[in-house]
Amino acid sequence: MADFYELLGVSRQSTADEIKRAYRQRARQLHPDANPDDPHAEAQFKEVARAYETLSDPQRRQQYDMYGEGGPQTGSPFGGGGLGDIFDMFFNGSSPFGGGSGPTGPPRGADVEAILDIEFAEAVFGCEASVTVRTAVVCEDCEGSGADGMTGPSTCPDCGGAGQVRRVRQSILGQMVTAGPCGRCNGFGSIIDRPCSTCAGEGRRLDDCAYTVDVPAGVDTGATLRLPGRGAVGPRNGSTGDLYVHIRVAPDSRFDRRDNNLIHDLPIAFTQAVLGAQIVLETLDGDEVVPVEPGTTTGDVIRFRGKGVPHLQGRGRGDLLVRLVIATPDDLDDEQRTLLEKFAALRGEHIDPPEQGLMSKLRGAFK
Repeated sequence: MADFYELLGVSRQSTADEIKRAYRQRARQLHPDANPDDPHAEAQFKEVARAYETLSDPQRRQQYDMYGEGGPQTGSPFGGGGLGDIFDMFFNGSSPFGGGSGPTGPPRGADVEAILDIEFAEAVFGCEASVTVRTAVVCEDCEGSGADGMTGPSTCPDCGGAGQVRRVRQSILGQMVTAGPCGRCNGFGSIIDRPCSTCAGEGRRLDDCAYTVDVPAGVDTGATLRLPGRGAVGPRNGSTGDLYVHIRVAPDSRFDRRDNNLIHDLPIAFTQAVLGAQIVLETLDGDEVVPVEPGTTTGDVIRFRGKGVPHLQGRGRGDLLVRLVIATPDDLDDEQRTLLEKFAALRGEHIDPPEQGLMSKLRGAFK
């Protein structure tokens, strides 16, 4: 079982912000779009998401640091679940004073995971999206009972429908009453003489289910949304598990996301940088006028406040940072070249064009 810190590539002393940055970097590295030839990328993506889900929660991180994955989830002087764990060890899950061993009956259904791919703008502003999963649903023929419609399930004669049986035995502490799952009905409390032919007595069957997911504004690749009660239904009308939807955001050709800020590289002409200009830029919120001041150099940044990504767990939005990049022309005609040479001469700037090659000289000789 991989260590969560190793999965994210951080140390155990890392801060919450360092863990968050490392997680986003790992999630982008493992994005299936970036690893089309790696069949293991999706599984690794889920592992990294599970690691971040644990380490991003202070209480769960503390429990993980103390006990590891799957360790005790409650603070107890007995190092785990408290007295219940002691009784599980010595009395098969029952209190020596006659208490029960916990809930019986049909078990809960399994949790289900799915990956939802959304566009960049949908992640920024939020959206409703549909996700389809193949999971266990209630068998319609037996209505989840698992029994043939003519007979139906009957109460287990061994446990009387309780799902557990109690036994009295002698121990060094005296007479003890223990309880455990009924061996005849396996804890269901009922038995089936004639199983449903459709589901073979399971009370459920596999089917494709589509759910609408409300994606909040500001999500990023690696975010996980929980849909309670949308997982697999338990056998024989057992309760339903949850659906965990892992988000994957498609990259955008124009904008690069850095936390809640958006960065865009805007090419401008040499003359625009020297003389200034007003350039219209299409953003996610509509057109914005980018003011290019005279004397602009490559790397100058113009900030549009509140035009970035909404804060996922707070108010407001990040900023849009427009980084100006001067584009050098490489297709000058003779007139344009002459004008630039005059401009350089007026400014006293020395230019030294590379010498013409042999073929260029030959072509020039025949003009």
